[in-house]
Amino acid sequence: MRLIGPFKQVVTLANLPLRGKLSDEQLEIIEDGGILVDQHKIRKVGNYETLRLENPDVETEEIVGEQVALPAFVDSHTHICFGGNRSNDFAMRNAGKTYLEIAESGGGIWSSVQHTRKAAEDELLKTLLERIDFLLALGITTIEVKSGYGLDVENELKMLRIIKKAQELTKAMLVPTCLSAHLKPRDFDGSNEEYLQYILNEILPKVKEENLARRVDIFIEKSAFQPEESKVFLLKAKEMGFEITVHADQFTPGSSKIAVEVGATSADHLEATVDEGIELLATSETVATALPGASLGLGEKFTPARKLLDAGAIVAIASDWNPGSAPMGNLIAQASILATFEKLTTAEVLAGITFRSAFALRLEDRGRLEEGMKADFVTFKTGNFQNILYNQGSLKSEGVFVDGMRI
Repeated sequence: MRLIGPFKQVVTLANLPLRGKLSDEQLEIIEDGGILVDQHKIRKVGNYETLRLENPDVETEEIVGEQVALPAFVDSHTHICFGGNRSNDFAMRNAGKTYLEIAESGGGIWSSVQHTRKAAEDELLKTLLERIDFLLALGITTIEVKSGYGLDVENELKMLRIIKKAQELTKAMLVPTCLSAHLKPRDFDGSNEEYLQYILNEILPKVKEENLARRVDIFIEKSAFQPEESKVFLLKAKEMGFEITVHADQFTPGSSKIAVEVGATSADHLEATVDEGIELLATSETVATALPGASLGLGEKFTPARKLLDAGAIVAIASDWNPGSAPMGNLIAQASILATFEKLTTAEVLAGITFRSAFALRLEDRGRLEEGMKADFVTFKTGNFQNILYNQGSLKSEGVFVDGMRI
């Protein structure tokens, strides 16, 4: 066993409900705390000196100076395996160009597809690992990573195999998701329905055979796939044994309804969600995932997180880090900004980037500092945990621990 501390504060997030609004008064904060770790899991969290006296022979790691500890963060929606760069898209968008104009000039998702297809595997792996390290340094130890810039058998499998290889080379836990249904590629000779059937027939069986992903995603939007064809696809993917998640209600409402109807683990984006979608999500097990990075990157409104929480929904917050609409990648900064615009409590934000985000990935062994949970936590050099969000991402983590070991 190992005892780590003392911490000025340990914010455990223990005993908080999975859904609905939270007040900061509900937070459990242990002053002068310590974290006792045994076999990669938390044995006990409590007063450091008490734990030390109770366990006189335990190995200790002393924390010097004032620091606070929180559960490590979970980023449940990223696209960080990609080739190329779309800075020109960002410049054109800010200069007033429309999505269609940018796409016609060679930008958009298809640009990332072309760059990713052309990129050598070692280069894709190198840049993926660099992005993972960036997220780890923020205190994010569980990271969902999507395919979706390959859009054919060869290149979707290439992406997912690279993600699998990256898992062997990082301390972070990666959760791969097959997003072959990102959009119909320009070089596919057939309809949307035929492309979705191609995914079901040609891509997903190989993904399953090689154990490359347990999750399948689809982008439901006017520019991508339509609700009814998407529903058919998702139900078939579910029959194949995949968990399903949905890019929903980003620009137009309605697809969150599909996500709930098919039992998706999460509906992500939701910037355009209306009251009907909010009520459906609030009475379901489908997590409503806000992606403030996309709102910042596109200059669009934020996910109505306040309304979703007040209605009783499970609300997670993720970065959506991708080369086009959400290039920032800094989940802490994004979540802090979302809190300002949506009037979220500190407890709601912290829950949204820890155990609620973990639930969106159906990982219920992390995101809280309590007995039996995975010993992943992050520390900050401050005497007050409120400074983390107050500094909007500029207060950097001091230590990141995976399975109770500093990395």
